[in-house]
Amino acid sequence: MQSLLTKISQQPALWATLRRIVENNYVGERATIAEDLMPWRDVGSRRFLDFGCGTGEFAPSFPNAQYLGVDLSPGYVRYAAEQHPRSPFGVMNGQALALRDQVFDAVLVVGVVHHLDDELARATIAELHRVLRPGGEMLVLEDIPTRAAWNVPGRLMHWLDRGDAIRHDEDYQRLFAPFFTIRRSWTIRSGICDYGVYRLLRAD
Repeated sequence: MQSLLTKISQQPALWATLRRIVENNYVGERATIAEDLMPWRDVGSRRFLDFGCGTGEFAPSFPNAQYLGVDLSPGYVRYAAEQHPRSPFGVMNGQALALRDQVFDAVLVVGVVHHLDDELARATIAELHRVLRPGGEMLVLEDIPTRAAWNVPGRLMHWLDRGDAIRHDEDYQRLFAPFFTIRRSWTIRSGICDYGVYRLLRAD
């Protein structure tokens, strides 16, 4: 079964299709991005980093010239660039981003931290703090334990996704400190998937 999951994850088009189905075409995530990051406000004046962009699902949520999507997987980045040729993407290691200090006004992180142990998560969050400008924001949507007892498909999706570090709210909050302060936190359901949502402000 593990080899099958690996093969699926190595097929960006297949994985993207599966995620769109189980997450209702990311309606919840897209609405959260629009309402909280407001990427189309003051077009031309802000830069956005989509960290762990995967197959580039959220690139259309941002103005092309103000967006950069980065991911560790070359295959996923190639797929994202093919699907969204007007948006820039790059392959980068989250613990050592090939980016200058304080160049972005906002960072989006969707479903990345639950794949990282605490040490890697802290190093990654420190890097994101580094590339954000003073006063910059970070919007994080992370898998949380499935809340509804009947949501067996949600639990199955967690298993398929192989996120070994799905955390509770207080655990995520501890990881964000001392690099960020929490402006607001809440939960959403995207299809069968439960997310904790954190709107964070860079601690200067």
